[in-house]
Amino acid sequence: MEREILDGLRGDLLSRGPFEALPAPVWRAVSSLNTYGTNAIEGNPLTQDEVDRAIIFREPVKRPTKELLETVQHASTFIRLVDRRKQQIDIVTVRSLHEEVFKGVLPDYGHWRRSDVQVRSASFTPERSEWLGERMAAFLKEYGRRDSTRTDVFTLGAWFHHEFESIHPFSDGNGRVGRLLLNLHFLKHDWPPVNVMPLDRERYMDALGQADKGDLQPLTDYLTVVMGGSLLYFLSRAGTEQDELRPLARFKDETAYSPKFLSLRAKEGELPAVRKGTEWLTSKRALDLYVMEMRKE
Repeated sequence: MEREILDGLRGDLLSRGPFEALPAPVWRAVSSLNTYGTNAIEGNPLTQDEVDRAIIFREPVKRPTKELLETVQHASTFIRLVDRRKQQIDIVTVRSLHEEVFKGVLPDYGHWRRSDVQVRSASFTPERSEWLGERMAAFLKEYGRRDSTRTDVFTLGAWFHHEFESIHPFSDGNGRVGRLLLNLHFLKHDWPPVNVMPLDRERYMDALGQADKGDLQPLTDYLTVVMGGSLLYFLSRAGTEQDELRPLARFKDETAYSPKFLSLRAKEGELPAVRKGTEWLTSKRALDLYVMEMRKE
């Protein structure tokens, strides 16, 4: 996805004030979506409707306590990322995120794993348990060093996320904590958090697999695509009429491009869009930015 499109959408979002100033209903909606996605790809069976009921509408949901607890606790931890974004990401940050999400769910919440593990389908072996403290300290120091050199936010985000997942410091919950850390990284740089949804799982896991082999570009590219969707979602909640999300077919009289062509570009990650069932949705603002970039080619 063209960086100019993302920068344009981000500029419009930031013109509405800092992330801390966004209304609470916006953050509850985003936290519900993010929580559903990050839990679903790890096997939590709650549907998006059930997560919305629990997080947005605060209604009772009949599910096992463990599944509900990790859902509610993840959502509240996600919202509090905004309060952490001016702070340094350190050992306390990482362990606190794990504790906040998994307290009462995992017996070793907030603690490094005490045994060695193998990651299914991964081509690497995570750090030995006795070296985790030293390894995590070195990893976070290197992140701080790279961050101080003003490395591109998506390039650094891809490295940061993959490196954490490779170390795999907890007995369980590494994916969810890793994605929270990734989103804290984005918030620290005035970008909104991204949502990894079940429909994205195959591409996301493939990108991590490519990173295992030394190629971070697919993961970097993936992050730009999901960032486009995240910007659309935030703007649809906090923007203007131009930010209303509509099916691509409803733009057929507003552009020279056919809905079929736009759908292809959305699928390829070139047009910012979000998927709802079998349909792609975008906004007038995003489409205008995309058309402007097309005209430059």
